[in-house]
Amino acid sequence: MTVVVFGATGGIGGALARRLAASGRAVHLAGRDAGRLETLAAGLGAPSSVCDVLDEASLARTVAEATPSGALAGLAFCVGSIVLKPLGRVTAADHLDAYRLNVLAAARAVTLAAEALKAGQGAVVLFSSVAARAGFPNHSVIGPVKAAVEGLTVALAAELAPAVRVNCIAPSLTRTAMATPLTGNAAMAKAIAAQHPIPRLGEAEDAAALAAFLLSPESGWITGQVIGVDGGRSSVRSRG
Repeated sequence: MTVVVFGATGGIGGALARRLAASGRAVHLAGRDAGRLETLAAGLGAPSSVCDVLDEASLARTVAEATPSGALAGLAFCVGSIVLKPLGRVTAADHLDAYRLNVLAAARAVTLAAEALKAGQGAVVLFSSVAARAGFPNHSVIGPVKAAVEGLTVALAAELAPAVRVNCIAPSLTRTAMATPLTGNAAMAKAIAAQHPIPRLGEAEDAAALAAFLLSPESGWITGQVIGVDGGRSSVRSRG
């Protein structure tokens, strides 16, 4: 059976797709960037769907294309945003747009795939952020939205049990294209890295490794959990 990876053209989604394929698992790639998606799919020999997760019809078509047998082994929703603004510059549209992308789209993806996931006794992985529980300046948009993803995780885990497991990964700042405004400045990246007890930034493979485990049978008694991949930033105080 197949694992469908939404956001496969992103850093973590791409790393997860490559890891799953390398381990022999069947993957179906979904992403908005048709060119990058085609390249990744060709490299992995995997089927793919160009998908706008904000469009219900596009989501439904992707789920249908990923489940020709009617069963799905897993769903990873590796789609998100980083909206960092001082409170005085935040608009209502900022909040609503971030909620639609990070929470509503994830909820709709799982809803549309729910019957196939039940048929396949599958697993779901969503993505939050260290900022959902730790307060940082300029995070009044993305912090609450990622906290909502964590709430969605436990609600789905309760509703879909015992057939489907649902877990969430909460990374700290990770070197991806989306994070380039922060990681692209060497001095800023070094300063943020130093705020972690393990003093480096995350790599896409760090989160992808945990996601692959949570999508595997080896994690068969784990559900409703939010797990940090954050160098200890959420719970351990560094010596500095």
